[in-house]
Amino acid sequence: MKNLLISLSALAISTTATFAGDQYVDETGYAVSGYDVVAYFDLEQNAIGTPQTEAVPGNASITAEYNGANWAFSSEENRARFLENPAAFAPQYDGHCAYGVSRGGKVPGNPNLWRIVDDKLYVNITPVVVGFFEKDIPGNINLAQGNWPAIEPDAASTSTIPQWLSEAPIQN
Repeated sequence: MKNLLISLSALAISTTATFAGDQYVDETGYAVSGYDVVAYFDLEQNAIGTPQTEAVPGNASITAEYNGANWAFSSEENRARFLENPAAFAPQYDGHCAYGVSRGGKVPGNPNLWRIVDDKLYVNITPVVVGFFEKDIPGNINLAQGNWPAIEPDAASTSTIPQWLSEAPIQN
């Protein structure tokens, strides 16, 4: 019995570690529109129902590659933290809208519409969708987790984030 549990645990860990589809990358050419994903974890979160603090732009000269995408960072320290464990900082659902995934689809995630829940970064597409997501965060995450295995192999969204500037927010 003990060996069976160890085998199942190892299978779950190996499946989770390799379970990543195409990262959402918009016109900026960067994952998360060029924002520093490590910096989210250092920002103070605002109360549910209020807008979050703006994300921190990355720098075009401080980058890394992960999950087939380029990522930008605001400092060498954040880049180093990311490279130690990229999956810990990358947004859930390969940067797609968490609420969209909870409803069974892949749509873009807006980097300024974010929330960290249980040390995981989630992004959503529009302020209205954030409201739907925040009405039942645990329930929506549970639905998204259930839907993700079926839609993860689908190609990444190629849509533009609504009401989004086409200029890269990253610094040079």
